[in-house]
Amino acid sequence: MLTDGKIVAVKKSKIVDEEKLTEFINDVNILSQINHRNVVKLLGCCLETQVPHLVYEFIPNGTLSEYIHDQNEEFLFTWEMRLRIATEIAGALSYLHSATPIPIYHRDIKSSNILLDEKFRAKLADFGTSKSVAIDQTHVATMVDGTFGYLDPEYFQTSQYTDKSDVYSFGVVIVELLTGQKPTCLKRSKEGRSLATYFIMCMEENRLFDIIDPQILKEGKNEQMLEVANLAKRCLNLNGRYRPIMKEVATELEAIQKSIKTVSDQQNFEEVESVRTEIAEAWNVSNTIGSNPSTSIDIASLFD
Repeated sequence: MLTDGKIVAVKKSKIVDEEKLTEFINDVNILSQINHRNVVKLLGCCLETQVPHLVYEFIPNGTLSEYIHDQNEEFLFTWEMRLRIATEIAGALSYLHSATPIPIYHRDIKSSNILLDEKFRAKLADFGTSKSVAIDQTHVATMVDGTFGYLDPEYFQTSQYTDKSDVYSFGVVIVELLTGQKPTCLKRSKEGRSLATYFIMCMEENRLFDIIDPQILKEGKNEQMLEVANLAKRCLNLNGRYRPIMKEVATELEAIQKSIKTVSDQQNFEEVESVRTEIAEAWNVSNTIGSNPSTSIDIASLFD
């Protein structure tokens, strides 16, 4: 807690490590260039201590990974929430790739690096391995680094990280949101230990709804889930050239989200109109009865 009562999060390295120090400094460099509602804010830093300290806004509701993989009956992680979170992170990545002065590749997109605030809005975090690239650059050449299960196979083979590598990792996050399954799992068959591979296999065999998270499957939003699944499949194309750019991904997710809102608004409108019609009909009946002095009826019970 700061002197003004504000709660903050302080990140510090457990050990004195030159590599970790480089990541901390990189975090400062990257986040100082970013101002987006769905990216965690860096409030300050201290590099004069034995290990560096970074001060961030405090995000109280933990990581997206916890809500996907550690579900409980007390909290319903609905399809609408999942779609909104996916849309918010896609918007943040689109901003990093195409709206900052210098394009930024995150390089470690995964559900545990997506935080949820008090209103369950998504915040992209952990920019320790992120890279800024010149506008005329198409990739950055680095040693292969990242989290297994989210790693772009093309990057793994070539050591060339592109904006489409972020797209691939985000595709894995979408599949996590759809299925509730972890990015790697030894319990699945050898061919399907990678969630991305397993998902593509199920899509090609027309078995998507066999692997959708049962918690959201019962909501009956199959059409929207299929649209999102098809988008995820394009993000996971083994050839980066055929993956969409993040701006396209964000636009498509926004359109799907709006279609759900439109349907919901229409249903609410129809319900209100139905109630209005019932009241009007009841009122007309009460007026007719009231005009006949020989008829007696409890109007309140009629409206009930």
